[in-house]
Amino acid sequence: MGPGGEQARRTREFEAFVAGAAGRLLHAATLLTAESRTANPHARALLTASLAHTYAVWTRSPDEDPYDLARRDLAARFGRTAWRHHGGQGPLAALGPQERLVVVLRLYEGVAEEQVAALLGLSEARVRAVCARSVAALRAAARQGAARRGATPGGGREVGPGAGPEIDSGAGREGGSGPGRETAA
Repeated sequence: MGPGGEQARRTREFEAFVAGAAGRLLHAATLLTAESRTANPHARALLTASLAHTYAVWTRSPDEDPYDLARRDLAARFGRTAWRHHGGQGPLAALGPQERLVVVLRLYEGVAEEQVAALLGLSEARVRAVCARSVAALRAAARQGAARRGATPGGGREVGPGAGPEIDSGAGREGGSGPGRETAA
C-alpha cells in the first residue's frame, strides 16, 4: 500500500473512531465546562482540539486505546484552561474545575482512582476526598433545588451519587457499565 493508501486508511479509521466516540467525549467535555447540552461552545472547542491531537498521534500509538488517548488529552486540556471554566449552567456548575474533572473521570468515565491520580498529579487519597466532597456538594445542591421547587430529588427516595444532576453513565458506549460508572439521576 502506497503513502496515499495508508493515509486514506488512517483517515477512515479515525473517522470511524470519531463517529463512535465523539458524542460521549462531547458529553464529558460539556460536563467539564459546566455548559448546557444545547449551548456548549467551550466544550466543542475542547473536544475539537483533543480530536485534532488524537488524529496527529493516531499511527504513533497503535497499541493505545484511542478513546483513552482522547479522554486523557481532553482532561489535560481542560486542566490547563480550567481557570476559564467557573460557573456555568450545566449539572456540575456547582463544582469547581478540579472537582468537575475528578467527578467526570471517576463517575462518568469510570476511570480508576489510581489512573485519575496519575493523570492529575494527585494522591489517590486526594482523588477519593475530592470525589466524596463533590458528590456531597451535588447532593446538597440537588436538595436545595428540590426544596425551592417544593419537591424532593427522586420523588422522595435517595438516588445515586449526584442526587439530582444527571451524569449519564454512558452505558451505551463499548465497555458498558461497571464499577465506578454510577449514574446520578
